[in-house]
Amino acid sequence: MRATLKAARRALDPLEKARRDALIGARVLAWWGAREADPVLGVYWPLRGEPDLQPLYLELARAGVPLALPLVVAPDCALAFVEWVPGEAMVSDRMGVAVPAEQRMVDRPGVLLVPCLGFTAKRYRLGYGGGYYDRTLEEAPRPVTVGIAYAQDQVAFAGERHDVALDWVITEG
Repeated sequence: MRATLKAARRALDPLEKARRDALIGARVLAWWGAREADPVLGVYWPLRGEPDLQPLYLELARAGVPLALPLVVAPDCALAFVEWVPGEAMVSDRMGVAVPAEQRMVDRPGVLLVPCLGFTAKRYRLGYGGGYYDRTLEEAPRPVTVGIAYAQDQVAFAGERHDVALDWVITEG
């Protein structure tokens, strides 16, 4: 299933992908604006064809929303989070993911945008299999979770015991 979803993302025309990314960004912005302000928004750096929301992140940062990126600190552990300001110097972490060169650790954000390789109608997420977000969501208090995916990524699979349903899933559709 993961291979099929990855292939479908790779097959997206770049202009169509950019259009979908902009639609997702607009929907996230509307969702964010309709809720009470949270102190920090956890975002993600796009990998492997994930929706690229960097224009949204820039807009949110300009509006004064503090942003944080996830950081893998060790295998089989929950994610840590670092403060991030769009445009600052970035380096690759041990997993090849971009993180701020100056790592200013912050508490886990109250809201997380969580990239989904796939998702179900019941909002269970399919990731890349590392379990980092699953372990992060196990810890109380649980943050509000917003899955980010393309509508074409909705699939059917049986959730496992450790899976935690997302609170929301936002797509371009």
